[in-house]
Amino acid sequence: MKFTLSWLRDHLDTEATLDELTARLNQIGLEVEGVENRGAALAPFRTARILSTEQHPNADRLRVCMVDVGLEDGANAPVQVVCGAPNARAGISVIFASPGTFIPGSEITIKAGEIRGQKSDGMLCSLRELGLGTEHDGIAELPENTTPGQSYANFAGLDDPVIEIAITPNRGDALAVRGVARDLAAAGMGHLRPWLAQTVEGTFDSPIVWENAFPEACPYVLGRTIRGVTNGPSPAWLQERLIAVGLRPISALVDVTNFFALDLGRPLHVFDADTVSGGVLTIRRGENDSLVALDGRTYAADAEDCVIADAAGVQSFAGLMGGGATGASDTTTSVFVECALFEPVRIALSGRRHGLNSDARQRFERGIDPALPVAALEAATRMIIELCGGEASEVVWAGEEPDWRREAALRFSRIAELGGLDVEPDLAVRSLEALGFALRSRDETRAVFDVPSWRNDIAAPITLAPQPGSTRDEAAAIAGVAAVEAECDLIEEVLRLRGLDAVPPVTLPLLGAVPLPSLSPRQVRGAIARRVLASRGMAECIGFSFTARSHAARFGGVPDSLHLLNPIAADLDQMRPTPLATLVQAAARNTARGLTDLSLFEIGAGFEESGLGLDGQRLIASGLRAGRTPRHPGRPAQDVSVWDAKADATALLAALGVPSEAVSVTADAPAHYHPGRSGVLRQGPKIVLGYFGQLHPGLWQALGQGGTAIGFELFLDAVADPKRRRKGAPDLPSLQPVRRDFAFLAESRVTAEALLRAARGAERTLIAGVSLFDVYEGEKVPDGMKSLAIEVVFQPRDRTPTDAELEAASAKVVAAVTKATGATLRT
Repeated sequence: MKFTLSWLRDHLDTEATLDELTARLNQIGLEVEGVENRGAALAPFRTARILSTEQHPNADRLRVCMVDVGLEDGANAPVQVVCGAPNARAGISVIFASPGTFIPGSEITIKAGEIRGQKSDGMLCSLRELGLGTEHDGIAELPENTTPGQSYANFAGLDDPVIEIAITPNRGDALAVRGVARDLAAAGMGHLRPWLAQTVEGTFDSPIVWENAFPEACPYVLGRTIRGVTNGPSPAWLQERLIAVGLRPISALVDVTNFFALDLGRPLHVFDADTVSGGVLTIRRGENDSLVALDGRTYAADAEDCVIADAAGVQSFAGLMGGGATGASDTTTSVFVECALFEPVRIALSGRRHGLNSDARQRFERGIDPALPVAALEAATRMIIELCGGEASEVVWAGEEPDWRREAALRFSRIAELGGLDVEPDLAVRSLEALGFALRSRDETRAVFDVPSWRNDIAAPITLAPQPGSTRDEAAAIAGVAAVEAECDLIEEVLRLRGLDAVPPVTLPLLGAVPLPSLSPRQVRGAIARRVLASRGMAECIGFSFTARSHAARFGGVPDSLHLLNPIAADLDQMRPTPLATLVQAAARNTARGLTDLSLFEIGAGFEESGLGLDGQRLIASGLRAGRTPRHPGRPAQDVSVWDAKADATALLAALGVPSEAVSVTADAPAHYHPGRSGVLRQGPKIVLGYFGQLHPGLWQALGQGGTAIGFELFLDAVADPKRRRKGAPDLPSLQPVRRDFAFLAESRVTAEALLRAARGAERTLIAGVSLFDVYEGEKVPDGMKSLAIEVVFQPRDRTPTDAELEAASAKVVAAVTKATGATLRT
């Protein structure tokens, strides 16, 4: 938001300096982003008059000028200046720079001296040398009646600094010069000047009327016709203000609307009334209408857009930008002035969809003063008639002013409790009244105020509303939340007017002598998984959480609840069921480019309609290996196998604190794995920790790939949080372990997992570990049978076991396996 100092003083009666005003703006939360003060750089330049000129005796192109520079030290002594400008002559008023002045256009500093033997005590300047133009044919000539000795910046109106402030999204009222002035006045920087729009009586019925078919987007709209106008350039004061804040003057009619958008924060629009067809302007939904807007671009309005149309079609993107066909031009003699209220969210969404930014959108999407339309229309009408002539019709309208009236209560004790600053109740009340809050009632502990119409951010209607069927307690709770928010809004205003720098800093209280963990267990599991998988030679990927619906179907269901209605791309329209879905695509792209050894992983979200985590979102550690292992001397390259995937998954589970003996494997992996070369990792019969195995050949081939790919998925949310245990000395046995191998002949249906579980439980006090090291099916075993070889580690604790004790423990292993699986010891 930009405005000049003089513009601010039109609304603020103050003696404060520019520095005091900008400092106060920062203190009350209207952050100053910059101040452009052209007058400061031009302060040394003064108006002057050439009294006489003579030809320089030693130079054909130079003249010696005697210059009246005004009163200086009580005397009006002429100054001699040597000048080479062809238009230097007696009697003209000029711009004079005394010695020591920096010339911005030439980047030099004037010095007193002699030029070709003639004394020269200054310089007569062109506008180019002041950095104000490009002319260079001679020195600048000022009007004849210019008094010598004036500040040129003041004379030319260049001593009006331009202030730019940052506006937070909730402060739509501060997008008006009057709103900024109101804040400064309430902060003690002067008094807000009264403003009252004078009514312009209509002398005829408007030939153009309103029809509102979209009241949800435009609850209230007014307008009136002004005929007999003469459009042309706006006066100098209006042009100078618009140029100073970065707007281009167009014509008097258009400049008036831009002026009130900045002055009162009230966007307006003028239609050339003679170009409006049918005599009716209709506010309706877009119907894929095409509009060539004032910026020259063509827009297509859909049903979510609010437009203003006549019998010929759409003539304005409501609240955003008018159309070129009905815009005011130099030939306009009759205008229709529009002043409307538009629903902020619809304006913001329409502007975002179409990439259409304008000053009107900026104000409408933050909320316009709903009580201002009538007064703003009257003020604009009067200015148009003053600048362009003409006569006004009666006002026509559709809809009615919204019921914006609301109240907010403030408990005085809460100012210190929430803001940490003690403010006297009387001072708090006076501060809010200065901002326009009307005191409704007050006692010793609280005050109730009527919120002014221009503060849409104070006690705004809460987005959470009681639903049909809500209990009385639920409705009361929602009302309580709204009251608390309104009170916080008032506290913020009171503290802001005291100055944000006056609020004392407060250290957050310590919750305990030992700080709480900075990461949740879920975050810790993700960090551990990332570290472990990277240490196993896998490269981390970060993919989109969505993929193509057809691709997601290969990894499970594609419920409509996870289908994206507004995807960033047509082939990214479904939330992915697992990060493995995007890893597969990344691997396919890499192998297609000649990479033969891929090891990728991702820690990310997978989505389902219901499951672990919030809203069906699960944290999954997925990994994928594809191609062949690297070639080394004495070790040929090999295809990746299902055991590589199992090794990755079990290593990660071990790092997460899941003991290997607590994990079992079943053969019911999802359909995107090879049905005979995959498994499900379980902890007990119900908890599924993840999957591993070779990817289904059909899936891999559908991506145009050959060879083998293996992968795994571990559900980190399914891993239990580690139990807090006291850390003591590790239990390190002093005796050597004893390792014995057993080979069992078992039916083919017997799983290695069942055999290992049976052996592990045979002698818990002595057995420290059981592992499978060989599986054989072939000629030397009967049909339907297989050989499973395991290693059992016996770990004595207090003494070395005897051979008899080891034989007894071995017999228990054999007996336990036989009983549980029917397997027999091979001989």
